[in-house]
Amino acid sequence: MIQNLLRSLPSVDELLREPELQSLYRNFSSRIVKDSVRKTLNLLREEILSGRLKNLSRRDVLSRIREDLEGLFTRGLKPVVNASGTVIHTHLGRAPLAQDAVDALMRASGGPVSLEIELEDGSRGERDSHCEELIVRLTGCESACIVNNNAAAVLLTLNSLARGREVIISRGELIEIGGSFRLPEIMERSGCILKEVGTTNRTHLHDYMDAIGDNTALLLKVHKSNYTIRGFTKEVSLSELVALGRSRGIPVVEDLGSGSLVDLSRYGLKKEPVVSESIREGVDVVTFSADKLLGGPQAGIIAGKREFVERIRQNPLKRALRVDKLTISALEATLKLYLNPEGLEKKLPILRYLTRPVEEIEENARRIKHILSARLGRGFRIEVEEGTSVVGSGALPDYLLPTRVITITHPGMGAERIFKHFLHSNPPVLGRVERERFILDARTIEPTHIEHIGPLTHG
Repeated sequence: MIQNLLRSLPSVDELLREPELQSLYRNFSSRIVKDSVRKTLNLLREEILSGRLKNLSRRDVLSRIREDLEGLFTRGLKPVVNASGTVIHTHLGRAPLAQDAVDALMRASGGPVSLEIELEDGSRGERDSHCEELIVRLTGCESACIVNNNAAAVLLTLNSLARGREVIISRGELIEIGGSFRLPEIMERSGCILKEVGTTNRTHLHDYMDAIGDNTALLLKVHKSNYTIRGFTKEVSLSELVALGRSRGIPVVEDLGSGSLVDLSRYGLKKEPVVSESIREGVDVVTFSADKLLGGPQAGIIAGKREFVERIRQNPLKRALRVDKLTISALEATLKLYLNPEGLEKKLPILRYLTRPVEEIEENARRIKHILSARLGRGFRIEVEEGTSVVGSGALPDYLLPTRVITITHPGMGAERIFKHFLHSNPPVLGRVERERFILDARTIEPTHIEHIGPLTHG
């Protein structure tokens, strides 16, 4: 059987002469078509030899080649409806941009912009300057620069200020975040020497004092943005650490992770550290993300005292980690929204989702239920229930937002199948499976998002 199937596979030259493949040359070069034929034949041989493929016709082979080539156009980034219950979803690109940022990004992408040129005299400029003044005004820092994410901001800061020397940090702040980002590994790659003090749950000021030596370059404080430690705990405040650093002549760096530019408690949310508060405490350098609570594009921001930021800016690694004109344009437009925070929750999508009233979410959920009841088919039980959303992306750990969810069940169909149906719709809708039920969180979706969900039949 296996040998017969292998012998039935046509040659590359035979397939390239097939009239059915000739139409593909309108969209693909001859090299791309030939590569696809070879790839498809290799995959078919593997399936035959493994026993996964029992039958094969010439039409099957041609169909697989066409699917492979057409997939080059259909695969890739697609808009996805986030109904998962995680508001800032890392796998979906984190914060959706404000319309002002989208407009700015479109303008910048369409042609040349004044990225690194001074329009007054034509001299070379600094790309970070378009955002630096805004960051200075919004946080009270002396200077700032931008890299491609906060992990890069931490790496560059440590490499610039502490390469070959010791950085003291509490053991309870040696965090790991999504994507296997571990602070100790970042510190190692930066070239500095990690010096842990205290214990997982308790660190005292004297722990830092006792650890300081001739080779100490920095005191590092890291905000535990994605977890909490409760019970018998003790940590040294930023103000205490700054005072110690000043008395010993040692700079203090703080990594705020998903740092916020405004006090979220004014919107009824749990308070998170605000960048300007750290600056007022006297920290020398603070790093934070632009694409989480700030609501901008993916970027890492380094803000602080001019002498330290300038050393960081002059590091050759800065060029390797710099951002492009699209990120600059979107970040600049996002930062401008913070110049007048009145009504910010209406202009910034991520803040709008986080502060959406439960009454509005429930009304939204009932409209979605009505649409799905008409579209999915018979036998589906669709209910609106109370639920909770999480902020996500390591921000506001253990903080739950009351929401309304749409639960979808069918007596003859598993929740995983319903999950995949929604994920394969156009546009894809990402929900979640919980207790054998498929769930859509209405906090971050609109009825228009699910109007094109096709019928799901049992069988």
